[in-house]
Amino acid sequence: MGSRRVLTSLAVGTAAAAGGVVTAAAVGLPALAVGAVAVPAYALGHAVGWLLSRASASAPATPVDVDDDAEILTGLAEFQAGIKGRVPAAVDARVERIASRVRDCIPRLAQLGPMNVQAHAVLRTATSYLPEAVAAYLRLPRAFADNRPVQNGKTSLVVLCDQLDLLASKMDEVFDAVCRADADALVAHGRFLAEKFGSNSLSVAPRVMP
Repeated sequence: MGSRRVLTSLAVGTAAAAGGVVTAAAVGLPALAVGAVAVPAYALGHAVGWLLSRASASAPATPVDVDDDAEILTGLAEFQAGIKGRVPAAVDARVERIASRVRDCIPRLAQLGPMNVQAHAVLRTATSYLPEAVAAYLRLPRAFADNRPVQNGKTSLVVLCDQLDLLASKMDEVFDAVCRADADALVAHGRFLAEKFGSNSLSVAPRVMP
């Protein structure tokens, strides 16, 4: 049973049990009778939840990858718009570099497969690491964040820039990985062309003049 199906069954079963308890209590049944009502109500609700989840699972699948990609890109754009004017130019430029790489990578993630670590890194960067790093900085007063040393003589601003540089470097690696398949295919095609149409394959025996 899938996790979503389990959660659906449990949710419906619990709601049914709670409804049975409230109803039994309202009409003044004793505690034992309330329990006797709750147990079958839970079982019935669990069964209904199971049937609902099966019906949902049997529905035609939708291209969730496209929707998820669009949602990630929309969230990234909203995040960038939300910090505009609230962070120094050095932070804004680094965020844009990372966001640009994420936008470059997402359309090509399908080439890596759903469980690929690079694909996971892209999604986590877009939806978690990047916003969390900037949010931590924004929670600090600007005078403190930009001027007070907090780690090895570095201010919070410098620490944030170091973190963003690390994320940007990782995104460069991911971009290289998602492009490598096409690059390898191009190189292989070049070898094929060289073998097929190289100078030796097209050589013609010299014509002997009479």
